Amino acid sequence: MNQISRIETRPWSFDVAVPNQGYRWWYIDALSDDGQHGLTVIAFIGTVFSPWYAWSRRWGQGDPHNHVCMNVALYGSPSRWAMTDRRRGALERSRDHLRIGPSSATWDGTALTIEIEEVTAPIPSRLKGRVRVLPDAVSTRAFVLDSAGRHHWQPIAARSRVEVAFESPNLRWSGPAYFDTNGGSAPLEADFLRWDWCRAPMPDATAVLYNAERRDGTQQSLALRVTADGVVEDMEVPPPASLPRGLWGVPRPARSEDGRATLVRALTDAPFYTRSEIRTRLLGREATAVHESLELDRFAALPVQVMLPLKVPRPLR
Repeated sequence: MNQISRIETRPWSFDVAVPNQGYRWWYIDALSDDGQHGLTVIAFIGTVFSPWYAWSRRWGQGDPHNHVCMNVALYGSPSRWAMTDRRRGALERSRDHLRIGPSSATWDGTALTIEIEEVTAPIPSRLKGRVRVLPDAVSTRAFVLDSAGRHHWQPIAARSRVEVAFESPNLRWSGPAYFDTNGGSAPLEADFLRWDWCRAPMPDATAVLYNAERRDGTQQSLALRVTADGVVEDMEVPPPASLPRGLWGVPRPARSEDGRATLVRALTDAPFYTRSEIRTRLLGREATAVHESLELDRFAALPVQVMLPLKVPRPLR
């Protein structure tokens, strides 16, 4: 377990304003030290991948506080998925505490503790456990992702450790973790065609890559080196590397210093989105990375919107 002093710098808050039609999410992913397990937790205000929120925006409403979610995915064996889009009454928040339905996240200055009490989909089962994220340091640098300045991203703690303890299913492990936040004042599909992202932890630094193709025809490629003390430095953008498409045909564009990357396993494979474990070369080393790719036109397509409620249910109240 990481032993860190209390982190006084606090460049993010759970009570940040979220505008109508907009969103804010806090994202954690981790892989176990033994390579057998993985985890993603995303707390949403304005559940950007919810069909219910997309329909609300189309009907001229789009209140992000009426579409909140604690998305939890477990990878390996056992694997689980929960993503319940909840109403305004399920949300409570302050600077250091966020409650979404029966689940919550609390920052105590040293660790982020996430208490999970969810129901899986599409086959209902109990998902209950605790995840503790212990950052090496907190970073203060943030980035604008679009030309109009409507979408922002901040790697909060690219170098972290995680302690995972689930009661249902029975599961315990620890490993390297990553923690960031995204926020915006417009739907993702309004300003982006697609993006891909990856993070690769190494002994002395973590590499983070973020590539976005914007709807206005411009592109952005970020390549960052995050050190153990939280400093976020620019590095040269590595050359492209090819990976096989997902089962639904979603491309997995990647980057690697030697132009080669390998798919280790698919973690999430959806009609508009993939999350994968890959092998690549960054910062002069071979590295295991978590990789994501997102296709926004696919997300907005009617057939996908009709299918999504199977994986993203919404209670009647």
